[in-house]
Amino acid sequence: MSKILVTGGAGYIGSVLIPMLLRAGHEVTALDSFLYRQCSLIDCCNYKSFNIVNGDCRSEETLKKLLPGNEFIIPLAAIVGFPACEKDETAAVSVNQTAVETLISLRERDQKIIFPCTNSGYGLGQGEEFCTETSPISPISLYGKTKMAAERAVLEAGNSVTFRFATLFGASPRMRTDLLVNDFVYRAVFDRSLIVFEGNFKRNYLHVRDAARAFMFAMDNFDKMNGQTYNCGLSSANLSKLQLCEKIKDALPSFQFFEAPVGSDPDKRDYIVSNAKIEALGYKPEFSLEDGIMELTKVYCVIKNSFYGNV
Repeated sequence: MSKILVTGGAGYIGSVLIPMLLRAGHEVTALDSFLYRQCSLIDCCNYKSFNIVNGDCRSEETLKKLLPGNEFIIPLAAIVGFPACEKDETAAVSVNQTAVETLISLRERDQKIIFPCTNSGYGLGQGEEFCTETSPISPISLYGKTKMAAERAVLEAGNSVTFRFATLFGASPRMRTDLLVNDFVYRAVFDRSLIVFEGNFKRNYLHVRDAARAFMFAMDNFDKMNGQTYNCGLSSANLSKLQLCEKIKDALPSFQFFEAPVGSDPDKRDYIVSNAKIEALGYKPEFSLEDGIMELTKVYCVIKNSFYGNV
């Protein structure tokens, strides 16, 4: 079993991943600033193998105290998404990029990093041609630019694996309603209607539990994955916004959606992604888009307010 440091451990992914790690017998330290006042890791506090620190991932002093003795480092801490990064550009750069560079400079060379990047770095993509790990990188948003810069630093530092995750969806103890699938299902449940901007723009999707499983997979297969980046998403879910709406309507027939004749979405990502590289190693997602939509309809019987968004 391994000792693991997870920064941003109380976030959307971390609140799913850390219980998985603890159940598997690992010793985990979570660092988080609890920016969103979340209490998603309370149930983990009964584990003697769990340590939680309320602190800032940008603090050299904090990192110097926490890094020694950990075999794996998983830097989840980030200002996530286009709107949140545009709202505070300084924080976006300092958390998403500079803090990762600081962590790299402080870690021991034998400590292994598994880093979550984003496939939003593909920007406008290549039309109907699948983006692979060797496709050109052309991030549009500050979020994509800072994450791709951090990915480059992590890979150049060595002893590391990075994931270019698809747009995540699904339930987490630190819930987010602002992610695209989660948001569309929320609107389908409460508003029963949606106006879609640039409905033919495509992207790839992945359940948050499958993202957490990807970290577990990388830990188990680190030697063969070392030094490389991997697209990680549902190969059955390279869908346009309108196609996503059709999937939601299948589960909620009363849902009506319309494409706006004018206007645009400020997050202009448009690409389809190949996940063949990681699938060839044996990783396969367990949760379909339909599974996530059904799950979310149950979640929204419990929650209804903007507290669960990042902006």
